[in-house]
Amino acid sequence: MLNDLPLILVRCLVLTLVFECGAALLLGVREKPDLITVALVNVMTNPPAVLCMFLTGFFLGRSVRIPVEILLEVLVVVAEGLIYKKLLKYDRIRPMLLSLILNGVSYGLGQIVNLFV
Repeated sequence: MLNDLPLILVRCLVLTLVFECGAALLLGVREKPDLITVALVNVMTNPPAVLCMFLTGFFLGRSVRIPVEILLEVLVVVAEGLIYKKLLKYDRIRPMLLSLILNGVSYGLGQIVNLFV
């Protein structure tokens, strides 16, 4: 199972980039620097979050994984929202709400993908 970790990290990051950048485009984020920021923010936050969730599930079991997953998702939304507030020129949606929407889309679609993988 630990041998699967690199593939899981890559798959999760690629899907997150596709889902969140796609959702950002649908929400009107059009400036290239803003889209690059969305992508780079996810490169920074997704692998550590996925790694923590994987290791929690592996070492502590599924019952502990769910509260940890909720905590990590909240931390990711806040961290990304703060970065968006500082760096994005896009202003149609407030940065924290944009982060919540993008992460909600990514999380939801990721759960659907996981049903088939």
